[in-house]
Amino acid sequence: MEPPGSDLGTWSARRIVRNMFPLLVGLSVIVLWAGIRLEDAEALLEEYGLLAVMVPVMVGMGGNLGAIVSSRLTTRLHLGTTAFDPRDRHLWANVAATFALAATVFSVLAVGTWIIGLLVGNGLPLRTLLFISLSSGLSLAAIALVFSVATTYGSYRLGIDPDDTTIPIVTNVVDVFGMLLFLGIARWTLVG
Repeated sequence: MEPPGSDLGTWSARRIVRNMFPLLVGLSVIVLWAGIRLEDAEALLEEYGLLAVMVPVMVGMGGNLGAIVSSRLTTRLHLGTTAFDPRDRHLWANVAATFALAATVFSVLAVGTWIIGLLVGNGLPLRTLLFISLSSGLSLAAIALVFSVATTYGSYRLGIDPDDTTIPIVTNVVDVFGMLLFLGIARWTLVG
């Protein structure tokens, strides 16, 4: 099941550092860029302060969705029960579960934010919050799935243990996309 010349079955601190150091430097640059973009959204978040409540959950949950899928795929890969076949019903079950979890969590996020808005007297309509949260969250779930499968498969094909690469890549990239999607959809919905 392992690619030729692969060291997937061995553990070595030197190998992990050699594979991860350049990856972590690149991911740090991506996250730094995302932080700068978040600063650009300061006016939107000041005008609609309630959105600031949603940002940490949106960003964190996107990475969590990607981490869950990546972990499941990597485990199945190590067990030899995955073939990265589009007809794999276990893969499609993970896709369905990810979208169901995203729909549930992001609906609860919208309702919770709406309740907070009622309590502090600075609310947005529930339908607006639901639209922003669900459209951002479900788009983010799709991105998390694509990056999870691509990173797991790519790591495997390169002979790198996906346990070393998938979580850092997927969580960082999906967190950045989550923030950008959320802010873009919020701006489009509220500002026009």
